[in-house]
Amino acid sequence: MKTVTAANGIVTAPHFLAAQAGRDVLADGGNAIEACVAVAATLAVVYPHMTGIGGDGFWVIREPDGRVHSIHGVGGAAAKADLSLYTGLAAVPTRGPLAANTVAGTISGWGAALAGESCTLPLERLLRDAITHAEMGVSVTAGGAAIAATKGAELRGQPGAWAQVFEPEGKPLEEGEVLLQPLLAATLRKLVANGLDDYYRGELAASIAQDLAALGSPVSLADLEAHAATRPDPLHTVIAGATLYNATPPTQGFAALMILALFDRLAADVPDGFDHVHGLVEATKQAFLLRDVHVGDPAYTDFDFQGLLSDPAGLDDLAERIDPAKALPWPQPSQWGDTCWFGAADSEGRVVSCIQSTYFEFGSGLVLPQTGITWQNRGSSFRLAQTGWNALLPGRKPFHTLNPALAVFDDGRVMAYGTMGGEGQPQTQAALFSRYARFGVDLQDAISAPRWLLGRTWGDQSTTLKLEDGFDETLYTQLAEAGHDVERVGPLTATMGHAGAVVRMVDGSFEGATDPRSDGGVSPW
Repeated sequence: MKTVTAANGIVTAPHFLAAQAGRDVLADGGNAIEACVAVAATLAVVYPHMTGIGGDGFWVIREPDGRVHSIHGVGGAAAKADLSLYTGLAAVPTRGPLAANTVAGTISGWGAALAGESCTLPLERLLRDAITHAEMGVSVTAGGAAIAATKGAELRGQPGAWAQVFEPEGKPLEEGEVLLQPLLAATLRKLVANGLDDYYRGELAASIAQDLAALGSPVSLADLEAHAATRPDPLHTVIAGATLYNATPPTQGFAALMILALFDRLAADVPDGFDHVHGLVEATKQAFLLRDVHVGDPAYTDFDFQGLLSDPAGLDDLAERIDPAKALPWPQPSQWGDTCWFGAADSEGRVVSCIQSTYFEFGSGLVLPQTGITWQNRGSSFRLAQTGWNALLPGRKPFHTLNPALAVFDDGRVMAYGTMGGEGQPQTQAALFSRYARFGVDLQDAISAPRWLLGRTWGDQSTTLKLEDGFDETLYTQLAEAGHDVERVGPLTATMGHAGAVVRMVDGSFEGATDPRSDGGVSPW
């Protein structure tokens, strides 16, 4: 694969049909925000095992005037989602109605993003391709077929319409078979007719609430009506040659920024050599130690995330804790998460980094019978505890692995980048960004090259340091001798996430890249 270049704009997404949908919006006069809404809607249809309109989403946007802002389309726990609901359980279930315990915020994020004066295309145009793919059908990818087959046993028995939608003939759809989603198409058409707010305070909201209640979820119409997207200032940190941006808590954007800020203080001269990989892995450990104590709903912590990211002395102190030759003992508890990251850039200078998810594959497993919406299980990450980190409380927002990254280089380039992969998200971001920005590796090569992962990610249980094949053979030995619990996982694998990136160059042209581990594409304009 080669880095894609463009003159007028560019879109990347983990499914090629979604990238094409965004590119066509640019061609029809839309901007990067509108393109990302088209991508997001299309992904909900063509990649339903990874994302959907029953999940949450986060945006970081760099405007043509240089302003960087963010949007959080994230829902809190239902008013009825308290500890009494889970009496006798040791943890919130990962599937079923009790896992569907938070409001879905994705659609509110779309609405907030489109509220600006620069967005002029009608919603009908932005959702056109998604509606077409839902009505006419889309070919099931190899990855989608494999996940549906693997997870079918725990999903087909859930209340709702999952089996009706995803196993219409009584068996999992195979690669190349056509997935039809007429219920979801009708829901998207209703959003076009009534507006996005209908999802929370209208006819569609009433149908959603009715289905959720019938299926046993605690999320009510009152919970939907109380929801709104928020616009917190993004976190940022300065490294050599660039200012980095990411989302605030409840996302792990803080950890993603911390990894790169700490690595900026370490010596490493060769991409993918021992100093590079070991340094980023050890920076990850320091960042995760802070993340796992402090990151969650910001209403429940007084930790100054931006203060630390802006404190050179504090960052220096943390960097000094990293032994350049020895690994810090691990593991710590790891985080799950299935996700879709996507990005776009337009000719006006706007660059968008966006990510949305239903958490596990197919979320809670509840597919609402009237609307075809797959509801997330993000709230299954809550702890069943009275107090403390990520403890379940009505209205509380759960910890999120989702984090959309953006970098503004001192030379004028602007880069949006990200990945799916739960625990692996900030690690993959660090790998591809450091390759590109610090070592000058080609953008596509920075994503295609072999990667590593500390801990557990999508579809995996172990907490080892996993490395794909393709590194210099001496690296595996050096890492093991330094004390890392090395696990070789073979050739390129989706375990390492589905990454992507777009860059607006100094001369106004564009570069884009997608991940060979995904079904993705880059669409230039």
